[in-house]
Amino acid sequence: MSIRGSTLVGGGTGFIGKHLISLLKSKGVETLAISRKPGSNTITWDDISKNGLPSGTTSVVNVAGENVLDFTKRWTDSFKSNVYKSRVDTTKLLSKAISKSSSPPNAFIVISGVGIYPPSDTAKYDENSKVAGFDFLSKLCHDWESATHLDDNKSCRVVSIRSGVVLGRNGGMIKNLYVPFFLGLGGPIGSGKQYLPWIHIDDLTSLISFCIDKNVNGIVNGVAPDSTNNLQFSNAFAKSLSRPAFFPAPEFVFNIIYGKERAIMITQGQRVIPKRALEHGFQFKYPDIQSACDSFVK
Repeated sequence: MSIRGSTLVGGGTGFIGKHLISLLKSKGVETLAISRKPGSNTITWDDISKNGLPSGTTSVVNVAGENVLDFTKRWTDSFKSNVYKSRVDTTKLLSKAISKSSSPPNAFIVISGVGIYPPSDTAKYDENSKVAGFDFLSKLCHDWESATHLDDNKSCRVVSIRSGVVLGRNGGMIKNLYVPFFLGLGGPIGSGKQYLPWIHIDDLTSLISFCIDKNVNGIVNGVAPDSTNNLQFSNAFAKSLSRPAFFPAPEFVFNIIYGKERAIMITQGQRVIPKRALEHGFQFKYPDIQSACDSFVK
């Protein structure tokens, strides 16, 4: 069954946004991307600020955000400000537009992050776990989710998907790791024991579509049900490529390249469970890390 209506996608020209729009179009959904620059089937954030939501918008999704792990960008106050604004300010802008709309959409879906949960080798987090800001990334996620607040438009469902590392062949972590692993130079980071909460790009976009179409509200952990650590991921990816994974990368290297505050996303991790997605009946196409890695090689 096709999803009806028109979906507005903030960050629709990025890695996640392009995959989401492709999926929605395959289901017969009319889509419109929001980007910094105008283009084909694209409007700008200034357009939303000046004119509000386009007529006929039945769902709004925001996957906009500066790439936090762009190693070409130093972890400066200026870059951190861009990371923050690209997520929180765009979400606030959409929240304001929805609140002012005389015909609000049915659903407002925003991508947040599992960085809201403290790194731990022993804790097990689900959507009911208590969270509090303890560093830049956790406070970012907290403010990001708070920015979804709507004024007097309770008819619009609001969903914050706390995404793990998004794995896809042409973007994110896999794009950066493909060549070194293909050359047999891959391996775990540090001890490799740290959890790596992850989700395949196809499952993340399907989960967003699922939340648009179903009666879902509140927080949803966007992670695969397979609790994987960094070593297990490295071994699975190397196996898919028929390569060894003999070369562990020291933690201090990532602290130098990314800055310690940002490198935590790679050098530390947390075990996160997609409790609510499973309770709502969402079915993962790639529930385990080996099947996900095999899909990238194919």
